[in-house]
Parts: sequence; C-alpha cells; structure tokens
Amino acid sequence: MAKLKKIFVCQECGHESIRWLGKCPSCNQWNTMVEEIKQEGPINPIIGPELVDSSRPVTLDEVSTKEEARQSTGLKELDRVLGGGVVTGSLVLIGGDPGIGKSTLILQICEALGQDNNKVLYASGEESVHQIKMRANRLGVTTSNLHLVAETNLDMILAHVETIRPKFLMIDSIQTMFNPVLSSAPGSVSQVREVTSALLRLAKRSSMTIFIVGHVTKEGAIAGPRVLEHMVDTVLYFEGDRHHIYRILRSVKNRFGSTNEIGIFEMGDKGLVEIMNPSEHLLSERTRGMSGSAVLCSLEGTRPMLVEVQALVSTTAFGMPRRMSTGVDHNRMVLLMAVLEKKVGMRLYDQDAYVNVAGGIRIDEPAADLAVVCAIASSFRNIPIDHHLCIMGEVGLTGEVRGISRVEKRILECKKLGFNTCLIPKANLRGLDRIRDIEIIAVDTVAEALNAVL
Repeated sequence: MAKLKKIFVCQECGHESIRWLGKCPSCNQWNTMVEEIKQEGPINPIIGPELVDSSRPVTLDEVSTKEEARQSTGLKELDRVLGGGVVTGSLVLIGGDPGIGKSTLILQICEALGQDNNKVLYASGEESVHQIKMRANRLGVTTSNLHLVAETNLDMILAHVETIRPKFLMIDSIQTMFNPVLSSAPGSVSQVREVTSALLRLAKRSSMTIFIVGHVTKEGAIAGPRVLEHMVDTVLYFEGDRHHIYRILRSVKNRFGSTNEIGIFEMGDKGLVEIMNPSEHLLSERTRGMSGSAVLCSLEGTRPMLVEVQALVSTTAFGMPRRMSTGVDHNRMVLLMAVLEKKVGMRLYDQDAYVNVAGGIRIDEPAADLAVVCAIASSFRNIPIDHHLCIMGEVGLTGEVRGISRVEKRILECKKLGFNTCLIPKANLRGLDRIRDIEIIAVDTVAEALNAVL
C-alpha cells in the first residue's frame, strides 16, 4: 500500500520540505510553505512486455518529417501568435489579469471552431452554464457543437471527454480544477501539477487540442509552480489595461512557432475585435505641432508597428526630481536621460520627466531608445518634431547610435502609412538604396540626431 507522508510545499515554486520554513530556500519568498499530504507508491512498478513494445525507441531515419497539422482558430491575430494556427494535440496556456478578456477569447474561439464542425467541450470551474450562456448571447455564439459543463473534478471532466469525444477541450481555469486522489486544495502546487500532467497525457494520447486558462499573480506571472509553464506547449499572455480598449496577446513560449509575435485586439460590446493594422489605430489620435511627441517603428516578431512615444519634462517643485515611465523600462529611461546630460549637455537634474507609450502598448526592444531621447529633448526645448518623421535606433552609454535589426521592413511600414522621413543609425544605411520616395537620415551620435530633428 502507498504510504501517506506530510510535507510542506512552496506555493510559488513547488519546493518541498519535510518541515515548515518561514522563507522558501528556492525562491526566497516568505510565508509560502503549505502543508500537504503526499502518497508514496512503489518505486519500481512492474512493466509488461506490451508496454515496452508500445514505447520502443526508433531511429532518426524512421521518424516521418511531415508538417504538423494546424487548425485555424477563426481569429487571424491568434493564428499569427500561434505560428499559423493551433497544432493538433497541443496544450495551450492563456494567462492574464482578472477581467482582461480570457474567457471572452476562449468563447469566441469555441464559436469559430464549432462552425467548422468541430466538437468543443467547455469545462468551467468558475461559472455556471447559465452564466456562460448569457455571455454567449452577448458575443453572438450560436454554434451547436459547443458542449458546456460546470465542473471542477478532473475525473468527471475526463469521463465527459470519453462520452462526447471532442476535438477541442477548454479548461477555465486550471486553478479551480482538482484531482480527487490528492488531499490538497484546488489551486495548490500539487493539484495544478497533477491536473496539468493528466491533461498533457490526454492531449498527446488522443490528439486533442486543449486550451487552459490560468490566473495571474500580482507580480504578473501565471499563478502556480513554474513547472506549469514548462509542461505546456504554448504560453500566451493576455496584456492590457482594463481602462484601455486595446488588448495584446503575446507569446512567451511556443514549441511550434516564434516567441516574439503579438496579436492586437480591441475590446467592444460584442467581444474582442481584431486589429489588422495596429499602426493606423495607434496613431489616429496623434496631435500635430505638439512638443514631446515622437513616432517609433517597433518590431514585434515579424510585424512592424508604429507607436507614439510621449514625453513631458517640467521643472520640479521638490528637492528630488521625479522619473516615471509607462510602456518603456524605467531604468532604461533614467539611463537615456543620463546620456542626454553627459553627452549633449542638457540640464535635466532639476527636471521632472514622464514618458508614455500611447495606447497602452509596452515596448521592450532597444530600437526605442532614440525615439525616447528625441521625445524628452523635444519637451525640454519645447520644440515639436516633424509630424511625418519616424525615429528608430539604439543608444549607447557613450552617446553613439547603434544599429538595429530589419530596418528595411520598418522603413517600408513607415512609407505605407505616409511618413516621408526616417531617422535611422548610420550602421543600417547599407543596402537601402532601392527604397524610393522616402528620405532617410542616418546619424552616428545622439547629438547629430537632435540637430537633425529639432
């Protein structure tokens, strides 16, 4: 018989200990150790010959090289993030803040898949079937191939899977599901790990595609152990502010595609609406002739996207000036202001500075440095930047402007949206002779860039 053993498990990282600890030695978090009951079974289970034959190793030459079958989700933006569609038999994890639109996205996927004559089972542990029906009516979901069940018991869900035989399974959310074999509460490390492991075996054994919704902690990471993200095939983060209409679906792990792609949606009364040309939407409310505004062409995966970088610099009323940023890294902003002071001679030590990327978009790539620098300098000198100028480039600590990737693709996007001038690093000037009808200004230093812009 299996022996019962009391252990203490960290709810953040899954570290196990035989005694309670105030601070987890693995992730250094305080008061995260929770007592759980662990069953210890036989160490060496008996393996029959039929099981050995089914898992026989094969040589590399015996493995077929056919391309993975993909199924469209009905949302082109989601298909882009997934790498061209969802792969059959994959396990996809979608995380995001409460109220951001995860359940709405899942239900819209169910509608598109159901219209293609695919059976879909939606297992909800947070809402009743009547509540899901109310949302479906609001979103216009009418497919008859969608089966709803309000259940948190994993054994019951697997029984429904055997009865209905769906091609797609939706779990909302993984933190509410539990395996009755374990005595720990739903949402604990043991439960999340075991439930995900069972769903992974189901997906690979039956070639069923499974979507899992995951809660997000206050730090922005998916709740539960990190092993949850390691087990699934794809991890998608649903980003955005509930007070903004734009939602960004970002891939942070994808075994079947790129991990740099993003999809942009607009939240409306009828659910999420795809934005096929985000640059045009993000620049639609830009004001002409105002200082502190610069346009940047950022590259998210394979998609070039134009965004507006805004800066406001004013004399501080306190002894210590404030530095605040939204959409760009705060430490990077402070570094760029230090470059302006040291290499350009701007007196910013007594100035409050605020930087914002319009539309709730977050930019992480170094190519945004030069646009941030120009926006800060424009606000400080109160001189507006040309409305038809796009700026891109990385800034070093010595004040040099360094090269960036795929600059030709960025320039073509600027040209398509009506911009007539691009400010780029001189290192990227090679090979751009064939681009016509747009002026290209190449600079080596930040001082040269400011002289060309202001």
